[in-house]
Amino acid sequence: MKNKFSKIALYSTSQGESVISIARQIFEILSNVEVETLCDDNLSGLEELIGLKSLSTKAIVEKADLLIAIGGDGTMLNCSKKYGAKGIPILGINLGKLGFLTDIAPDEITTRLIEVVKGNFVEDKRFFLEAFVQNQNQNESLIALNEIVIHSGAIAQLIEFNLFIDDHFVYRQKADGLIVSSPTGSTAYSLSGGGPIVHPGVDAITLLLMFPQSLSTSSLLVRADSSIRIELTNPQLTAQVSFDSHDSLTVKGIQEINISKSTSVLNLIHPLDHDFFGGCRNKLGWSSSLIGSLE
Repeated sequence: MKNKFSKIALYSTSQGESVISIARQIFEILSNVEVETLCDDNLSGLEELIGLKSLSTKAIVEKADLLIAIGGDGTMLNCSKKYGAKGIPILGINLGKLGFLTDIAPDEITTRLIEVVKGNFVEDKRFFLEAFVQNQNQNESLIALNEIVIHSGAIAQLIEFNLFIDDHFVYRQKADGLIVSSPTGSTAYSLSGGGPIVHPGVDAITLLLMFPQSLSTSSLLVRADSSIRIELTNPQLTAQVSFDSHDSLTVKGIQEINISKSTSVLNLIHPLDHDFFGGCRNKLGWSSSLIGSLE
């Protein structure tokens, strides 16, 4: 059977021993099935260890038809924006603690990877969020896979803002911040704040207030094609807009932040037996001990 992928790139944000060991194993597996292995320049240490030449981001985007992210969800978040948003499918090897996005365990790599190369996998499309911020007379925009958070950037300091959805006024609030998350991000920061878990197949955006001054607010679930506008109303305050807890922008005074579903799409590759609810049971401790008695 002809291989589904001919050139596969490796990526990680770490060059630790476990990452190097797994990268070497993947290289051997792919070599045995006649698949060319490429390497992101974040893993330049592999050049001396296994003779795998590292390439620039541009070169990998041009050549690779699949990318393997080695690490936890943080690695996947970096990888998704660097490569996934440019159209390269991503398969995750999980070295983290939860790993909602990276779902192949190190001891399953050989069998799982060979099956994927043969074309036995499922595709999982995830959308990004995008924010446009008017900042110092310039429009800046960044994308996030999990969430975009507007917050004060200081401990125990509230921000004041008006929220509009599709140009309809929703509320005026004082709060530590607002978490705007995709279904992918519903098991991340939003979950920690008490937000709902949203199945990846649901085309929706969640809005969750962080420690609001009001006692009667709840999280909101809106259509993914909604236009979300946050108007900061206090000219004396400075706010931060963070993207997946990595990139951030500083917004000063009365400003407007517009958030919407991005046109960029992440194509995650999973083994055939991938199950979102099974992942929740295993990683969030959902009564998994009772499953056997129910079957």
